[in-house]
Amino acid sequence: MKRFLRPAHLRALALAAALAMAGGVQAEELMRVTLLGTGSPRPAPDRNGPSTLVEAGGQRLLFDMGRGNTVALYQLKVPMGSIHAHFITHMHSDHINGLPDLYLTGWLGTPYGGRKQPLRLYGPQGTEAMAQNLYQAFAEDRRIRFADEGYPLAGAEFDAKDIAEGVVYEHDGVKVSAFEVDHGDKIRPAFGYRIDYRGHSVVLSGDTRYSERVQKEATGADLVVHEVATVSGDPEKVLRDFPAYRAILDHHTWPIEAGRLFAAARPKLAVYSHIVIPANPAKGVPPASPEEIIVQTRQTYDGPLVVGEDLMRFSVTGTGVTQIKD
Repeated sequence: MKRFLRPAHLRALALAAALAMAGGVQAEELMRVTLLGTGSPRPAPDRNGPSTLVEAGGQRLLFDMGRGNTVALYQLKVPMGSIHAHFITHMHSDHINGLPDLYLTGWLGTPYGGRKQPLRLYGPQGTEAMAQNLYQAFAEDRRIRFADEGYPLAGAEFDAKDIAEGVVYEHDGVKVSAFEVDHGDKIRPAFGYRIDYRGHSVVLSGDTRYSERVQKEATGADLVVHEVATVSGDPEKVLRDFPAYRAILDHHTWPIEAGRLFAAARPKLAVYSHIVIPANPAKGVPPASPEEIIVQTRQTYDGPLVVGEDLMRFSVTGTGVTQIKD
């Protein structure tokens, strides 16, 4: 289960696409970040579960595998079998409930699957055990498909590893480092990730309360993808009327707190994802809107900011970070 195999069958990605910049100058794309899912445990049709695709140095790296991640990859025409490595921030179900689908569908011998090597998976304590149990849980599917369709059995295996803080992946100039974040006293370890390539960096906060560690990792980064949680209207009244929401929000970062972090770290672009917006419309509490999130953030931060949506893409070049718009 732990053997380390290079997915030699995967093709190098064409990440040298040029973006039109001011004055007609072309800038090489160094990294591309796609929000596959920006939602929360709430099974809302407008937001998949948390999942982010980072492409750099000819490699595809997937961070968290929430609900609907396979659908987003299909929409982007990214074969699931072409992902080089997969990373889990923490073991809450909304971050991993799309893993079985990715694991099984990615093995199919189709244009959207095609994995022929073990699925390489990194995550906190419990990752190896989860992979072993998934492997056993789908033994009959594996047996039937191999007998009937002949898919290579190696593609239905896992190469899983429990990780600690520090560099967890390094290949052809792309480095992924894990750092602990504060998602609550009983949710440990929970990780954020920093991806470095050719002097540029992308930081993913993972699920966290306001964290000086995230601020440190994000300082000077090109792109920071940070979680956020809030309610619509008067927070004190909402939390008084719906005390269960307090337990949720106490494990996450309010926009005003995230803004304080962005103001200190000064990334080239800050993007919200894993947007936690408790609501009860039947009782007069709608979900907080993107506009409300921005207004709350602007109390402490005046820099570049985007409230993420599923399938948003961002390009990191030597001259800055831009949102890719079709």
